[in-house]
Amino acid sequence: MLVKTFGSAVYGIDATKVTVEVNVSKGVNFRLVGLPDNAVKESQQRIESAIRINGFKWPGKKIIINMAPADVRKEGSAYDLPLAIGILAAAEYIGHKDMEEYVMMGELSLDGGLQPIKGVLPIAIQAKEDGFKGLILPERNAREAAVVNDLKVHGVRNISEVIEFLNGKKELEQTTVDLKEEFLANANRYDLDFADVKGQESVKRALEIAAAGGHHVIMIGPPGAGKTMLAKRLHTIIPPLTLREALETTKIHSVAGKIEKNNSLMTGRPFRSPHHTISDVALVGGGAFPQPGEISLAHNGVLFLDELPEFKRNVLEVMRQPLEDRLITISRAKFTVEYPASFMLIASMNPCPCGYYNHPDRQCMCSPGVVQKYLNKVSGPLLDRIDIHIEVVPVPFDKLSDKTPVESSEVVRERVIKARNIQEKRFTDDPDVYCNAQMNTKLQRKHCYVDQPGKEMLKTAMDRIGLSARAYDRILKVSRTIADLEQSENIQPNHLAEAIQYRNLDREGWAG
Repeated sequence: MLVKTFGSAVYGIDATKVTVEVNVSKGVNFRLVGLPDNAVKESQQRIESAIRINGFKWPGKKIIINMAPADVRKEGSAYDLPLAIGILAAAEYIGHKDMEEYVMMGELSLDGGLQPIKGVLPIAIQAKEDGFKGLILPERNAREAAVVNDLKVHGVRNISEVIEFLNGKKELEQTTVDLKEEFLANANRYDLDFADVKGQESVKRALEIAAAGGHHVIMIGPPGAGKTMLAKRLHTIIPPLTLREALETTKIHSVAGKIEKNNSLMTGRPFRSPHHTISDVALVGGGAFPQPGEISLAHNGVLFLDELPEFKRNVLEVMRQPLEDRLITISRAKFTVEYPASFMLIASMNPCPCGYYNHPDRQCMCSPGVVQKYLNKVSGPLLDRIDIHIEVVPVPFDKLSDKTPVESSEVVRERVIKARNIQEKRFTDDPDVYCNAQMNTKLQRKHCYVDQPGKEMLKTAMDRIGLSARAYDRILKVSRTIADLEQSENIQPNHLAEAIQYRNLDREGWAG
């Protein structure tokens, strides 16, 4: 008897419908075709054990299973449930009247229990688009899938519950999530605050500008000056995720299997801080079974690279294209996948190996030329793509011990939101642009008009510092953001002057 069940294959951050065709006929054999990987091929043992333990007999006949489309590779153990249900239905142990109205996914334990799977949100979105009535999946994944409206989501603990449901003996409980309530309830919850940081007003100002325009930042200064402390608080002043951004971010983390237990929606901006021993594949994504890298997990949030020169050179260089395009394309011989990577990069570094070059009180112990060699670990092309370079100096004792209240993240965030609202109106006709840092050349010409005194200032800066054309563009974008923070319609010379001073590492002789 021929029976069809339905599953889904996650490819990149999108899903594709998979039709599982099971035919049980005379003979003794088991064949699984349709480009399954080893994890799918090994499902026979898990399925057979689960079927027997739950009181059913393994069909002693010829079983042929085809997973269509046959040219799309099927990966992972999440196909256990549709395969098992298909075998039981084809052997006429269970009814299959309503089976074709549901997508089923889940990994089976030997006793028939269902284990959580990855990529549930893309699967649920695709199930809705394909017109399915509902989705049956492990209980721990149910809330994640339930954020998709107009789709019945049933979370189950064991295959026996699915069998009873299909035989009409039991109704499965539907999991529901109020998307807006869930989103609003958990938004703007932060454990950190800018009020924790004493002093460093100039660095806070630079980070406020970065948050307002979505600009990349590098901080350079001695150890203990507060670089890491400031970086970890940057995401607290960025405007909260919109519902669209929250769904987009949740989708990526769902594919990577990073959604917390019983969580349904990511409502806070992600903050990723990989160790400097990370590989290039782990950073940008890819691998034998393609997975999003750290830059994609930081999508719509912050990627913090602490001790930047300690990262391997090849690891840093692979970020050049994603920093420009805000997208990473993973190309291999047999496949090409794309992952979004619209993140804010914030990096920190010491000025030299000992950490005390240019320190006001302590003497640098590095020999001549070592400072420049240390800085050269970070390439010029990468620095060129970072909008704001800021020096961080140690905080004096009187600032550290001062009890005067410091401006909180909430106050700074309000100013940033006002600046972002201006940008939102500015880019109404440009659907893929949300902040000043994302402007292309055409938009830059339109929105970054500079008067004659400003042009003279820029010309002088380019001649003296030796700025590249890319650095010139970065200055214009940062000055546009500064103008937005001050509610100014046009870019003024003082806005340009402040933007130019944020190109510290472009200055010749900065490191002696």
